[in-house]
Amino acid sequence: MSRGEITKHIEAGEGEILASSGMDATEKTRSGSFLQKDGQVSFSHSLIPGVDILAIREALKSIPEAKEYYGSAFTSLKREFPRDTEGGYFIRVKKGVNVELPIQACLFLKSQGFKQKVHNIVIIEEGARVYLITGCSASAAAKEGFHLGISEFFVKKDAFLNFTMIHSWREDVTVKPMSISLLDQGATFISNYVCLKPVKEIVMYPTSVLSGKGSRAVYNSLILSHPGSLHDVGSRAILAAEDAHAEMIARSVSLGGSVINRAHIKAEFPRTKGHIECRGLVMSEKGYIHAIPEMESDLRDVDLSHEAAIGKLRREEIEYLCSRGFSRDEAQSIIVRGFMDVNILGLPDKLRGEIEKIEERNLQSSF
Repeated sequence: MSRGEITKHIEAGEGEILASSGMDATEKTRSGSFLQKDGQVSFSHSLIPGVDILAIREALKSIPEAKEYYGSAFTSLKREFPRDTEGGYFIRVKKGVNVELPIQACLFLKSQGFKQKVHNIVIIEEGARVYLITGCSASAAAKEGFHLGISEFFVKKDAFLNFTMIHSWREDVTVKPMSISLLDQGATFISNYVCLKPVKEIVMYPTSVLSGKGSRAVYNSLILSHPGSLHDVGSRAILAAEDAHAEMIARSVSLGGSVINRAHIKAEFPRTKGHIECRGLVMSEKGYIHAIPEMESDLRDVDLSHEAAIGKLRREEIEYLCSRGFSRDEAQSIIVRGFMDVNILGLPDKLRGEIEKIEERNLQSSF
């Protein structure tokens, strides 16, 4: 499939929704794409050599290694996972390949009441580098939808993966992702989570196992919780090798929704480091934010730290901006925009600019 043919698979009214979750239908800024609507894969293809992008079902049939990876991250931690999935993607960046433009994947809910259950596998081989954007969204017809995403990440020696997940759901959609990432020596895994639109409920607690010396895991999240929304989100890192390092940074704003921010770092090996930072801003009397940082170790030679802060919008800040000619809604939007700084996501300039535009569009519609 050549660049630009994605538009043939996007129906009227879907383009703007898909764009809100980071999908570039022209692919001018992408190295490959995957799109699944409900339980059917619409397309999957790579635009550069050294990168495989397939439907998981196709990969399990045509790539012998796919069967070996399937479920292995969960079984390595002796965890069960749902096996009644339908669809999902298989993405592999081969040894030494540097992917300059991001790869994009989108999981789209189209039909009312549909229960989307997918299984995704991402393999970044030794020395490879890639940015991956996964967008999840729902059409206006997808009332009372459900999404379950099982994801396994394998980041090999000295490999780099920046994974950005953008959720753009509906106020009546329930979402429950499950993911585990395994990091080898010198591997870097950066996981960015952005959710700025209403959703009924999101529950997720991804885990990274840093079993390679000098491996690094970073979890960043930007959450705007609307009235009626529940975000029970967090991340866990197990430091299981020398010089392993984990960092978790959360920014949450409640416009009336409930946010539970969990973070857990467990040091199982000496000479490891971990830091947790959680900041929340409550902008409604009905809003709720609960920060739960956890650090665990029985070793002396570890460095674990955390900081958490939750506050309310200051009246004097609003009054100052209003005195400068802004309306109250504009003033609130300016403060939230400054609080939800996309610079924490560690993205290259072009990609950061895309996320900033999505953020700006969503903030404008929220005030």
